[in-house]
Amino acid sequence: MAGSIEQRKSEHIQITLNEKVTGDAITTGFESYAFIHNALPEIDFAEISTETEFLGHACRTPFLISSMTGGTAVAEMINRNLAEAAEERGWALALGSTRALLDSDGHPPSFLMRKYAPSVPIIANIGAVQFNYGYGTDECRRIVELTEADMLVLHLNSIQEVIQDGGDTNFKNLLMKIETLCAGLGVPVGVKEVGWGIDGDTARRLTEAGIAFVDVAGAGGTSWSQVEKFRSKDPVRRAAAETFSDWGIPTADSIRMVRGEIGGRPLVASGGMRTGLDGAKALALGADFVGFGRSILKEATQSAEDVLESMAVREMELRMAMFGVGASSLRELKDTWRFVRKER
Repeated sequence: MAGSIEQRKSEHIQITLNEKVTGDAITTGFESYAFIHNALPEIDFAEISTETEFLGHACRTPFLISSMTGGTAVAEMINRNLAEAAEERGWALALGSTRALLDSDGHPPSFLMRKYAPSVPIIANIGAVQFNYGYGTDECRRIVELTEADMLVLHLNSIQEVIQDGGDTNFKNLLMKIETLCAGLGVPVGVKEVGWGIDGDTARRLTEAGIAFVDVAGAGGTSWSQVEKFRSKDPVRRAAAETFSDWGIPTADSIRMVRGEIGGRPLVASGGMRTGLDGAKALALGADFVGFGRSILKEATQSAEDVLESMAVREMELRMAMFGVGASSLRELKDTWRFVRKER
């Protein structure tokens, strides 16, 4: 089992880096929005603040590294580069699925990043469907303890599991098990999709069950049905995966759906985030944090220095957008009237 997990994780990295894993007719939706330029911003660019907080943790930016990988030697190198860069730039760090961490053959060091990122929030991660395959609060607590994580996120990946050879597809009665976990784990529990988005009704039901934050992980970026298509040996699943390449809720739409349903809980926007300007639009739409994944994966395979440069660019783009509308803080950016939906 562990060997198959390690092989799958290695294949995921290679496919994501080298194959076309996005849909053709679906986008994040951010291209439908624009900021109205303010030619006289009346603020000092040097004084713009991107400081914020995430469930009690002070953060220098509203950016986080989205859950990507783990469970292999290559993943350990990638995650170390990400962790070192996150620590230096003050980004939150979400780990890849940690199910393999509880297996001695699942390359546990690839998940143990606290020594490289001692001060930033670390988010452990496991698939919610695993609650129907033997996992529960005790296993999640062990994952949090081993990773020294500040919180846990449960990923929802139903379409991926259908296409994945040997996928876990029993998603029955998960909500009450999520509620049990939220009540008993002892650290905040969030939920995220993996690239197909979350709608408002689902987000509301999850927060009523005790979920502390929601990461919409919308459509328009990596399609995991496309990723699994390249792995599958089953011609039926491969054909079906192609049909669903444009499935999902665009990230911008998902943010709008969820924002009004989860009260003051943090909303993370991920799914096809490529630039700091995308991040600024997500924040103006109602997100509190912005997650970057595949758009920084290539740099993470090279060095921490390459990741740092990529992070610096995205931070500069965010600050430029804030300067362009005259927002000296994230609150002013979120409240700006200079953000409109383009006329069709």
